[in-house]
Amino acid sequence: MKTIMKYELVINEALRSALNYHTPDEQINEFIRFFGRHISSDRIYIFEDCKERHVTNNTYEWCAQGVVPEIDRLQNVDMDIIKWWYDTFSKGESIIIADIEDIKEEHRMSYDMLKAQNVRNVVVCPLRYKDEISGFFGVDNPPKGDYRGLTIFLDMIGTLLISLLKLRNSFIKSNKEARLSSYTSLSKIYTSMHLVDVQTKKYHIVKMTDQIVECLGKDFKKMGEYEIRDDFCGHINDMVEKMCIESQLQESLEFVDISTLEKRLLGKNSISHEFIDKKSGWCRSRFIPVDYDKNGRLLHVLFCIECIEEEKKRENWLIYLAKTDLMTGLCNRGSGEKRITELLKEKTKGLLCLIDCDKFKSINDTYGHSVGDKAIIAVAKTLQKTCRDSDVVMRLGGDEFAIFMPKMLEQTVAEKFFERLFENIRQIDIIEMRGKSIEISLGACFYDGYEDVSFDQLYRKADRAMYQSKKQKGCSAVIYGEGM
Repeated sequence: MKTIMKYELVINEALRSALNYHTPDEQINEFIRFFGRHISSDRIYIFEDCKERHVTNNTYEWCAQGVVPEIDRLQNVDMDIIKWWYDTFSKGESIIIADIEDIKEEHRMSYDMLKAQNVRNVVVCPLRYKDEISGFFGVDNPPKGDYRGLTIFLDMIGTLLISLLKLRNSFIKSNKEARLSSYTSLSKIYTSMHLVDVQTKKYHIVKMTDQIVECLGKDFKKMGEYEIRDDFCGHINDMVEKMCIESQLQESLEFVDISTLEKRLLGKNSISHEFIDKKSGWCRSRFIPVDYDKNGRLLHVLFCIECIEEEKKRENWLIYLAKTDLMTGLCNRGSGEKRITELLKEKTKGLLCLIDCDKFKSINDTYGHSVGDKAIIAVAKTLQKTCRDSDVVMRLGGDEFAIFMPKMLEQTVAEKFFERLFENIRQIDIIEMRGKSIEISLGACFYDGYEDVSFDQLYRKADRAMYQSKKQKGCSAVIYGEGM
């Protein structure tokens, strides 16, 4: 009871400190800053979920002095990457990781992401609104001690954070009209911005970078900042034709078609379109409605272009993380199995191989887990080197791997591949193992492409062959036969 009263006193002090600020964003930042200092943690953060896109975003963050911020990098994070967190939240529990080494084997992707952020221990609580999880609130590297007590504290904070976030959303909604009218300040994030009268096609340029002016060429006349121009349609078509790559030109021209704009904007705050600019890479163009006439017809819009090359890089990196086994660089089980399933649905003939490192536990026990990791990475590199570009190579988990080799149909050809693979495996030399070689067992199964078959069905046959292979000494391979 005394502990709870102590927590309540701290929360009251934090609220008083936050209310010294005027905007919800400032209040929320001050609120978490206060707790970050009180708890003496490295980082406190809020993630808010976007369930429509199945991502979560780091919206607020406080970092102790000397700690590198992560908020810019942790945007549009696929919720599947930390699915086990949400599974835990749904049980009414919080995430408590007293030592991230404890999750290294079971949740490798989470381990690698936390390790990259220099997280040693972490406590995370869900943000709930109307009995639904809408995000989470976490503390990196809090002092070791009563983690359960800390979760009680964070749960109390989380309830208040939800209230502050709701106030922020109301604030945003009430100021929407004012923000739209202050389009000049918005132009800072765009490479170009036009205010367009949809009904007369007259426009004036709010902003246009020198790069776009140069792209339009000498025929483009640079006029005064507030000078009204005619024929937005001709101007914007000229811009698109000179900026956009050929393969995306038609789609981009359709997007800037003013005649269909009112219908496309109906019931929406904005519409956007992504394209590749010949000079700056990925860009996003956007129409934002500003106002309507007395009859409810669309009157003015803002047409904006922004460069999103860095955003695309982050997006591609997250896609890579979702599909890749971070230790080896191979496909992870989910993405590898998906690719093989797609090939099987297309009746692509081939050979499925399961590969297992023999007596791998003894490597870990004898030389340590770091050497075991080196062995796994070396085997993965050898598989990549030995396989063809068209082969699907994936890590199933631990010391287990799988390969699907399209159009590998003859047993003699497969056996030559096995021998080549075994020879490459024998050449692996890990200094810490002092000459001890790595040995693998391989079980394989052909698919003739005539019948419908699932990945699991092929896997089970290859696994039976693997069982026979394990009975032999040294590197060995067995192909599934009817007798099995």
